[in-house]
Amino acid sequence: MIELSGFAALYIFMLAAFTGYEVIAKVPAILHTPLMSGSNFVHGIVVVGAMVALGHADTTAGYIIGFLGVLLGAGNAVGGYVVTERMLEMFKTSGEKKS
Repeated sequence: MIELSGFAALYIFMLAAFTGYEVIAKVPAILHTPLMSGSNFVHGIVVVGAMVALGHADTTAGYIIGFLGVLLGAGNAVGGYVVTERMLEMFKTSGEKKS
């Protein structure tokens, strides 16, 4: 496993944040909901990564952070699917909607 110094980890985090902001800022507002609902698989990968981090934890702080990562990642994934369902409901005609 590769270990990063604090400075290198901070640099990678800042680079990822800047890149993510630039990519999302260039997406038209009308496409934000479909784009986010289409990226639900990323939330699943986050949950798997959090589970791996939790499995490798050896301190109480590591267990807490890993558990919170799994909990928040799972909530984010479920919320993404809820948003997708609501978005798809908007495109149905009145005769197709559930009662």
